[in-house]
Amino acid sequence: MPTLQTNGQQLYYEVHGEGEPLLCVMGLAANTLAWALQVQAFAERHRTVIFDNRDVGQSSIADEQYEIRDMAQDTLALADALELDTFHLVGYSMGGAISQELALTAPERVRTLTLAVTYAGTGNWGRKFSEIWGRRCHQVSREDHVDELMLLTLSEEFFDNEAGVEYVRTMMLSDPNPQPPEAFARQLEASRRHNARNRLASLEMPVHVIGGEHDILVPIWKQRELADLIPGAKLTMLERCPHGANIERAEEFNAHVLDFIAEHAAARV
Repeated sequence: MPTLQTNGQQLYYEVHGEGEPLLCVMGLAANTLAWALQVQAFAERHRTVIFDNRDVGQSSIADEQYEIRDMAQDTLALADALELDTFHLVGYSMGGAISQELALTAPERVRTLTLAVTYAGTGNWGRKFSEIWGRRCHQVSREDHVDELMLLTLSEEFFDNEAGVEYVRTMMLSDPNPQPPEAFARQLEASRRHNARNRLASLEMPVHVIGGEHDILVPIWKQRELADLIPGAKLTMLERCPHGANIERAEEFNAHVLDFIAEHAAARV
């Protein structure tokens, strides 16, 4: 089991495929299993690195609060350990916030930046939302917590497929490394405090913002705001798509990610 000790944390990671490096950063409450429908497609073209953020999966559980910037430093340390001088970077949801901070800290390392179903900052609305959700995760059963995550990330159409819903639910509940409620709350709080609005204009690498039209966890206006704040950013809005684009619309999502990278890789030649 490959792990890395950094910043007082132990990070679990996996490397798949060969080619230009592609570093993938997952979101709130999700671990490497969440990339299951991406790994094969990504690894056919790239040396694909996936990993568990601190406080989830097979990585270590933190013992104090932290910021998105700390998680960005974790990610950079992993890139350093794998000798990835430069890499394509894909961040999903909270992973998109982490990727923003990484790209702002070390822009010379990032060949292209893909930010999926994510946001530039929250504010008072986000503060109240995280307070309530953070308290509730300590009060409900794991089953109810998983059901709530599914309702917030999957579409109305998906819930009409009872077999599909039961499969995803069973997979989530069968995770051998369930996230403790206090770890979920810490990740949620760090996500809430993320605010890069006033700094994103400095990004100069090719940036692709991928949004979901029917995302109720990170609403469409947050995703449009993110794209508007980054000069020259490309915005791809997936019609009728929920937050869980990587699950429900995996083939389409993968194509958008890989085609953008390929377009800009070809432009460098």
